[in-house]
Amino acid sequence: MDDRTNTIAGWVLAGCAAALGLGIASGMVFHSGAPEKPGYPVEGAAEAGGGAAAAVPIATLLASADVTKGAEVFKKCAACHTVNQGGANGIGPNLWGVLGKKHGHIPGFAYSSALTGIPGNWDFDTMNAWLTSPRKYASGTKMTFAGLGSAEDRANVIAYLNAQGSNLPLPTAPAAGAEPAAGAEAATAAEGNVAEGATANTADVVNAATPASGAPSVDPAAAEQAAKKGE
Repeated sequence: MDDRTNTIAGWVLAGCAAALGLGIASGMVFHSGAPEKPGYPVEGAAEAGGGAAAAVPIATLLASADVTKGAEVFKKCAACHTVNQGGANGIGPNLWGVLGKKHGHIPGFAYSSALTGIPGNWDFDTMNAWLTSPRKYASGTKMTFAGLGSAEDRANVIAYLNAQGSNLPLPTAPAAGAEPAAGAEAATAAEGNVAEGATANTADVVNAATPASGAPSVDPAAAEQAAKKGE
């Protein structure tokens, strides 16, 4: 009986040792960690990494946008929106001539206060921000669409929407590396430096002026004559 118990105990210990060994070996072979490329896009992952490339301005993308491709992209929106002139509102409002109009411009449509509370009009930049993420653009919006992750798709659909009754002139694409704000500040600073330099130079001229010949300060004879007159 003791031999049988010892045998069972031996097998149990052997099994435990084998399981422990397999666990250690599998941990060495299969290590956990973030994959080099996720199997599906994760919102905000690029920003967290800190190495994401700078976004291309929508004005630059619109210069080469394709209205026909935009019409294809708009099919994702057609379940909720019409875009023809005089079209009926659906779950979302009719989008004919939307660019250039204020947020929530269609009378009688039940826009969310989150959207109507945003000042200004729909332009190329605001429409791009909205299509990127409606929830981020107007927190609390009724819009359930997650957004278009492709900047090219957004540019194409914006070009398509613009062609449907808005026809606004496309924005000028910024020059590569141009920094208008910094240039303006530099110009202002330069003007300030010129003004300060002008004042300093004027002071230098006054301080360095040489008295004319015959003045008492440089001519001893003139100083003596001035002393006699004073007497």
